[in-house]
Amino acid sequence: MRTTSRFIPLLLAVVILSFLPTPGWAQTYASASERQLFDAANRERQNRGLPMFKWDEALAKAAHRHAVEMARQGTISHQFPGEPSLPARVTKAGARFTSLAENVAQAQSARQIHDLWMHSPGHRANLLDKDMDSVGIGVFERNRDLFAVEDFSKAK
Repeated sequence: MRTTSRFIPLLLAVVILSFLPTPGWAQTYASASERQLFDAANRERQNRGLPMFKWDEALAKAAHRHAVEMARQGTISHQFPGEPSLPARVTKAGARFTSLAENVAQAQSARQIHDLWMHSPGHRANLLDKDMDSVGIGVFERNRDLFAVEDFSKAK
């Protein structure tokens, strides 16, 4: 009986830890597609010995707003007429940074989007940039297409 009572606190700790967020993941209400893209980006970085991205909620907010705008326009672009620039968008969302980069795409799944980015030299370079340490991802669905934005930064 005594041995069993020793394991109860351990079992309780395991149960509590299983509900904590994974390292680097701070966004509570991310979509499945946003989580898939975040995990895929960090797998690519980890496989190459690069530091994993930290999730930046302000970057995610800016990325989501831009993904919604791309879906509204029905096309992808880094900036639409009348829309603020990337630095202005992420600053307005509250991000603090020393450098920025952005990936945008449209496809029917997060896996397709990640594959598109990894097969595009410029997008791949953004994902694997050793100087970038933070990312925020926004995905918005329209007519079965996903409009995705990854905003990268070197945080201040």
